[in-house]
Amino acid sequence: MAAKTFDLIVIGAGPGGYVAAIRGAQLGMDVAIIEREHMGGICLNWGCIPTKALLRSSEVFHLMHRAKEFGLTADKLGFDLDAVVKRSRAVAGQLSGGIAHLMKKNKITTIIGEATILAKGKVSAKTEKGIEELAAKNIVLATGARARELPGLEADGDLVWTYKHALQPKRMPKKLLVIGSGAIGIEFASFFKTMGADTTVVEVMDRVLPVEDEEISKFAKKQFVKQGMTIMEKSMVKQLDRADGKVTAHIETGGKVEKLEFDTVISAVGIVGNVEDLGLENLGVKIDRTHVVTDEYCRTGVDGLFAIGDIAGAPWLAHKASHEGVMVAELIAGKHPHPVKPESIAGCTYCHPQVASVGFTEAQAKEKGYDIKVGRFPFIGNGKAIALGEPEGLIKTVFDAKTGELLGAHMVGAEVTELIQGYVVGRQLETTEEDLMHTVFPHPTLSEMMHESVLDAYGQVIHM
Repeated sequence: MAAKTFDLIVIGAGPGGYVAAIRGAQLGMDVAIIEREHMGGICLNWGCIPTKALLRSSEVFHLMHRAKEFGLTADKLGFDLDAVVKRSRAVAGQLSGGIAHLMKKNKITTIIGEATILAKGKVSAKTEKGIEELAAKNIVLATGARARELPGLEADGDLVWTYKHALQPKRMPKKLLVIGSGAIGIEFASFFKTMGADTTVVEVMDRVLPVEDEEISKFAKKQFVKQGMTIMEKSMVKQLDRADGKVTAHIETGGKVEKLEFDTVISAVGIVGNVEDLGLENLGVKIDRTHVVTDEYCRTGVDGLFAIGDIAGAPWLAHKASHEGVMVAELIAGKHPHPVKPESIAGCTYCHPQVASVGFTEAQAKEKGYDIKVGRFPFIGNGKAIALGEPEGLIKTVFDAKTGELLGAHMVGAEVTELIQGYVVGRQLETTEEDLMHTVFPHPTLSEMMHESVLDAYGQVIHM
């Protein structure tokens, strides 16, 4: 049986793959997309979206406990964990169905199965009905990544969980250990702590949220500790002993090992790219530490083969994958898109308090040799933050003292994940401090703090 021929084949229907497919179809290509599990990928089904649904429940629960502060009465507070999880899964299911609709709308051939690249331009898909063979001049790899598991710390779904287990917990942990304080780990720590779990976070680096600006990390840690979370930095879980419904963790700090007991452990120690069984080795694709090596345009070095999203390396963010998908589709169509700049991709963490950033940290800017100006503005100086009952937070900006270029912006506090985009647009438009100073920010809003932080960098802050 002859292979079905397309202009573009996309392997993986996560936020990188399905966006690449849609943009390709918009540009007149005949597109096929192959997905082995769920439309929308990990992000939509097991990551970005369902975690935000869980965190929204915990946020509301937290506010319910603060009702008296707002002149309200809320008695006999409680929650139904099964209902919380059911809502989260329903949100994910709704959006996954929406992706399937978008494929039909854009006349994209959708194949549910496992793909293997047989040779340059040739793909086979193993489906429930058998093997389908496809051909295309251009192929986009968007197979994503999965949770990394360390020897001895492997998940069992009962006492030790990955993010998937944590998204549909069979029980509410009483004493929880979270290994890793990156975005995934700290979000789950925040959720379960708010819902009542005695929570300990172990981080091997010298601070929590280690990719963030050091000042922001320290501020966030202070808030986590204030909430009752135990934070162990420069620490490593060496061993997990599982017995009688308990886990004894051997945690090494400063050369000394202590044994602590928990009923649940969540392992969030990074991710590994899904590069296996795709036929990449036979094509000569270079793989470095489970990620496909690409150039700035996501080209793999094999003619007509591109890799986008998590499989192509950091930053491991859905919006980065989507933008790469658009860029690659336009490149294939003969257009001249700009490459994605990692330093202009915002990172957002939806713990309580939220954390968001874009560009260089203060330390990175100094390491790169910039003469910098740094501005800061605290939430306590903002009327809207006080009215919301959210006075704990900080906005920090870093500028090139010579040119006024916005090198980086870093935030911690309520709704900062919604605020950061203002600075992202500013960086994209090559905005200077003067442009930002002359911009009129509406009052009363949290966004006024963005303005004040810029003013502070140049000695002109008003409300501090």
